[in-house]
Amino acid sequence: MESGEIDGVLLFRPVPHRDRRGLFTRTFDAAVAAEAGLKPETFIQDSQSRSVRGTVRGLHGRGGQGEAKLVRCARGAIHDVLVDARPGSPTFGRQMAVRLDDEDFTVLYVPPGLLHGFQALTEPADTCYRIDREHDPAEDLAVRYDDPDLKIAWPLPVTEVSDRDLRAGSWADLSRRLGG
Repeated sequence: MESGEIDGVLLFRPVPHRDRRGLFTRTFDAAVAAEAGLKPETFIQDSQSRSVRGTVRGLHGRGGQGEAKLVRCARGAIHDVLVDARPGSPTFGRQMAVRLDDEDFTVLYVPPGLLHGFQALTEPADTCYRIDREHDPAEDLAVRYDDPDLKIAWPLPVTEVSDRDLRAGSWADLSRRLGG
């Protein structure tokens, strides 16, 4: 386990066991999560998305109490991006990116209050999320993937974006609303 560049972000790096049959790895361990200060029993929902190469999903977050998640790529590879949207955080407005893939099985802990998005680097890319709260659409936050203030460097040309993500607002508007 190591800390990310944004306050509260953690990276869990399991050790896959490989042999002539393939590999085995543990993608979640409650004891390891608890040792890192997380409450593993609070994660109540698992979700998965499949994306075609070049697709960008996000940047999404939750208002209210926020939402913590554990994110991993079960198939293929993604370029995962986080933006700190927590007013008063020492890393407010900072972003970080990490590659998640099906080779090293890194699991990214995203604390509440961060925006999250990713780009599929492979065809396809399956992304798995373990989330600590039920989804409430009334709390959805979103910022456009190509926001000029954030200047996120997506590694591939963007091929697919949802209509919802194309309608997302700006980082400047969101940070004003949050009081950041």
